[in-house]
Amino acid sequence: LKNDPKYAKYMKMLKVGMPLPVVQHSMTRDGLDPAILEGDHNKPVQEAPAAVPLKEDPTYTKYFKMLKLGLPMGAVKNAMER
Repeated sequence: LKNDPKYAKYMKMLKVGMPLPVVQHSMTRDGLDPAILEGDHNKPVQEAPAAVPLKEDPTYTKYFKMLKLGLPMGAVKNAMER
């Protein structure tokens, strides 16, 4: 984590003595997960795997096909709940 260029700015903020909550707020403002700072800074960052869009998820393709064929939303919801 401390060698990752994406987090270098925040590591420097901690190094110069800024409080952890301030650095975490800065990360939130920049769109990063502040909880990453609570772990070991010597370990590499564990990025979350890229999520599959719902339309491409094999579990739900059947229901999107039903919608595409013109079935009412209520009927598709009912089929999902079965």
